[in-house]
Amino acid sequence: MTEAPRVGTDQLMELLSVSLGVYYGDFTVAAASENLTASQGKALTVLRRGPAAMRALAETLTCDASNITGIIDRLEKRGLVRREADASDRRVKNVVLTAVGERVTDAIRAKMRATQEGLERLDDQDRKALHTLLERVFVPPPSA
Repeated sequence: MTEAPRVGTDQLMELLSVSLGVYYGDFTVAAASENLTASQGKALTVLRRGPAAMRALAETLTCDASNITGIIDRLEKRGLVRREADASDRRVKNVVLTAVGERVTDAIRAKMRATQEGLERLDDQDRKALHTLLERVFVPPPSA
């Protein structure tokens, strides 16, 4: 029995690029249906994980601090987020997702049909394997 040829890193990167293209296209359309830009939707998605300082949010979204201020201003005006002073350093502003922001984030995810349909094709074993692989590739291990 011959062994299947090794899948190269370039092939994996190409497939990952295609996958992310589908995901972000799906995400952008879903965010637009909620009258949000892709950047505003991404900010909400990041904040779904928990409050974040403005600087950390800018780093996570790889955008300039002045740009994140505009994004958060617009989200705050719609009642989707709020700013709070950090408990340990009053100079730091944390951005917190509101209940309305949580509902909008959930609505965006629910409208991502292409992504959902693709994931629904996976059985439980494949889902677990994909989860494990994505964590291994993209989630850094906790620092010691």
